[in-house]
Amino acid sequence: MTLLPSVLLAVQTHAAWFLLPLAAAVSLVYSATRFEYRPQILRRAVRLFFTILIAMAAIFAVLYLLSWKL
Repeated sequence: MTLLPSVLLAVQTHAAWFLLPLAAAVSLVYSATRFEYRPQILRRAVRLFFTILIAMAAIFAVLYLLSWKL
């Protein structure tokens, strides 16, 4: 059975890398539902994107510390 190169790349990709486009999509959709002016949508989406990434990093750090030497 041969796999397509894109499928093979998706199989070898770590699941954490899928959080980046997911956070981008969530921040863009949320900002687009809240605001109408395009520059404001993009500005707020970028801010929300980094807020989401920082929050996920903080949660990861807490979970990593809690699981230390288990």
